[in-house]
Formats: sequence, C-alpha cells, structure tokens
Amino acid sequence: MKLLLFDIDGTLLSAGGAGTRSLNRAFEKVLGIKEAFQNFQMAGKTDILIIKEGLKLWGIKSTDSLINQIIEEYLNFLRVEINNNSKHLKPGVLEFIQLNREEFGYPMGLLTGNIERGARIKLEPFGLNSLFPFGAFGSDHEDRNHLLPVAIERFINNFSRKIDFHQCIVIGDTPRDVACAKPYGAKVIAVATGPYSVNELKETKADVVVETLADKEKLLPLLI
Repeated sequence: MKLLLFDIDGTLLSAGGAGTRSLNRAFEKVLGIKEAFQNFQMAGKTDILIIKEGLKLWGIKSTDSLINQIIEEYLNFLRVEINNNSKHLKPGVLEFIQLNREEFGYPMGLLTGNIERGARIKLEPFGLNSLFPFGAFGSDHEDRNHLLPVAIERFINNFSRKIDFHQCIVIGDTPRDVACAKPYGAKVIAVATGPYSVNELKETKADVVVETLADKEKLLPLLI
C-alpha cells in the first residue's frame, strides 16, 4: 500500500488569486496596509509563515493574537474571493485521481501550507473535500518540513492502519514540497503546473518530474 499526499495550490488547483487577494484584504482591514503582499513570493510556504513574513516586511511585531485576528479576516474574505471565474483544477488532476481509483485504490490525503479551514474553502467549489478526508496543514506547524509526520499520524488514527514514511508519495509543484518529504525517505512527484518549470523541478531531489499529472507513463513506475 502507498499513501498519496497532495499539495493544493499549483498542484490540485488554482484558486484564481483568491488567497493572495484575501490576505491583502485582511492586512488592509486589520492593519490599514494596502496590497501588503504585492510581489511577495508565497509558493510552497505555509499560511502562518507568510503572515509572519508579511508582518516583518512591514516592521510589525508578530503576536499570536494579531496572527489569529488576521487569519479570521483572511478566512472571511476567502469565502467570498473563492467565488471567481478564474479558479480551476490543474491539468491532469482528475485523470490522476481516476487512475488511482481504477488501478490502485490508495488512500489520499493533503499535505499543504494552507491552514485547514482555508484548504477546505478552496477545495469545496470543486467537490474535492470528500476525496481528502485527512491531512496535515499550515495550521499544524508553520514549518512545512514538520508536516509529513503529522499526516502519517492522522492517517493511522483515522484508518487504524500502519504505514511508514517510505510508503508515502508527496505530490507538489514546488521545491518546498520536495524538501518536506525527502529527509523522511518519502517519494515525491513534482508537477510543473505551478510557478516552477520541469527543468527547475528536475534540480530538486524529486523522484519523478512531470508536466502534468496526466503523464501516466512516467507516473506508473512510482505507483506500482
């Protein structure tokens, strides 16, 4: 058996900029700062880390109460912003899910920098939440490199089945997705449907690099 753990933004879907707009609106409402995250690199980071780096960028001290206030406003705005015409599933996602269903039946979960409530908001319009009943999120730890053990623990608790790191396949679109998995001995599928090209992802330690998750020929050897 293998356990498939998916990143969200850039891997499963594009939220059409909803996340960035919501963070910008949250910073403006709470702190009066407009377009706080303009030209800010978010790819692969956890939401908490992004908020902390944003506060530091503007010379504002991070406190738990301030971060929680920003998160609540972010979620309020995200529920509105996700309803945009630019959001879409990434190429190959449905094909990959169908491949797993028909040929393997491996359990699927999430390993994402999104806080859990934000992740569920982003997945809901696509009807994907039921396919990913567990996972590890940016709300579990601000450092993505600590999330894989959380995902495994949740899988064991939810399904009462043993699994180790070597049976996990992390699927993501950034070098950070690779970096959070390889130290534990997990396998990684890096997919170039986010901000990084195939050539850039090949420079990581990913086990397989594909243009999209529809590339069955390249994916099968890792899944079998």
